[in-house]
Amino acid sequence: MPQPRSGSRFLYAPFDATHIRIEASERVMEERWSALEYRLKRIEEMLDQIEKRVWLTVYGIVAVILAQGVASILSAISAP
Repeated sequence: MPQPRSGSRFLYAPFDATHIRIEASERVMEERWSALEYRLKRIEEMLDQIEKRVWLTVYGIVAVILAQGVASILSAISAP
């Protein structure tokens, strides 16, 4: 009859270093991917803010040009 083994079962379990390296690599890649997604999201948010500022500037310039046009028309009408 075989002698029962004593101690931890991990002492006798096979150790597959390749499998563990692959799992560690997969976890690292998942973390890198989530960090990349986070950065891309932040870049998109900043681009949206820049786009809003650009449109606000364009509308402001158009408003100034229209106001000057209306002022020149009003001054031409009121001049004798």
